[in-house]
Amino acid sequence: MGIVVKWGRERLHFPLPPPNSKIGQLRHEIAEYTQLPEQSFKLIHAGAIMKDDSAPVSAYGIKAGSTIALIGGGEPLPHAPSKASSGRKDREPRTEQSTINQIRTELDKVRSTLRPDVESFLHALAPTATQAQASPSNTGSAPLSKPASSTAGRATGLGAELEQEHLRLGELLLQSLLRLDALNAEGEWEDARRERKGAVKEVQGLLDRLDGGWRARQRS
Repeated sequence: MGIVVKWGRERLHFPLPPPNSKIGQLRHEIAEYTQLPEQSFKLIHAGAIMKDDSAPVSAYGIKAGSTIALIGGGEPLPHAPSKASSGRKDREPRTEQSTINQIRTELDKVRSTLRPDVESFLHALAPTATQAQASPSNTGSAPLSKPASSTAGRATGLGAELEQEHLRLGELLLQSLLRLDALNAEGEWEDARRERKGAVKEVQGLLDRLDGGWRARQRS
């Protein structure tokens, strides 16, 4: 069993690298496969941005079945509006506290909008009580059967809706990770760096739950 690299809507499968293999080597293999410049993207695993290409993959806890998010890929990172487009003559200088506020604002959006949708999506994947109650009971009367074609049609339609919702939520969570990654913590801004790491870990965890639930449904 190898590892999965999630790139937008794509899921790329790679062999599990040896524990002492460098992150730089993994980055090189991904770059060759995707035809992306090696330094044009970032790799995230379990909430940690894998920046140190000289570190072994074991330092980031990569193991069989791990999912790594690839963000960037040559696309421009979100950035603050320029003076010309901001409508203000002077822009307030960026501070550690303003960066922390931006991180918290992004995370609050995820918690208030995306997390409820992910929870609803995962609930929809699980067998419902209604389905369980629909099974034949020993009441002495046989339940009315429904045309097989009608049942299959509804199942196909539901499956397509769930697939679209999975793609939508996955794309929105990856966009949130991209925005968080663009909020660089300058020099000695340890509090901002810690805040961003926690936010990335939470959003990545939500993305992992989303993908894990979908994979479990595909296997069932």
